[in-house]
Amino acid sequence: MTTNTTTAYGTSDIDSHIATAIVTAEDARTRLDFAKAAPKVFRAIVGFDAAAREGLDPALVELIQIRASHLNHCAYCLHMHTNDARKAGENEDRLHMVAVWREARHFFTEKEQAALALTEAVTLVADGEVPDDVYARAAAHFDDQELAHVLSLILTINTWNRVALATGKVAGTDERR
Repeated sequence: MTTNTTTAYGTSDIDSHIATAIVTAEDARTRLDFAKAAPKVFRAIVGFDAAAREGLDPALVELIQIRASHLNHCAYCLHMHTNDARKAGENEDRLHMVAVWREARHFFTEKEQAALALTEAVTLVADGEVPDDVYARAAAHFDDQELAHVLSLILTINTWNRVALATGKVAGTDERR
């Protein structure tokens, strides 16, 4: 006899429940479809996002997007970018540690830590400034072009988080596909 020690439900029961809950939540959504309501603006953000990623390591891109999405409490983007990171080969241990990267520094390179610190400072800029030491640490790991792209990526994910939150995007859906 096999027992499931983590839950009373079998995995397929949980997956089915989640899928049903996602459909129900999506059906209940009454906010506007941003892409349809403002297609030129939407395409401009898509273009900005694509340009920001150029020349950056895809794993670093996802770490930045995951951390900003944590800070902004954007479940839609967090779900999307953790899935993208997995598809890009990111391991589960690192994904679980992004939110607490300072306490789990050994999971991340110095360059990744510098990018995560800059992501936090820029994302939370309303709480204060981007400290000189955080900026200097990032500048020490990225050349000017890379740093500009990292900053641009942080700006785009913060924009996407705000679009998703303002329009009530449902975690578990991915409208890119």
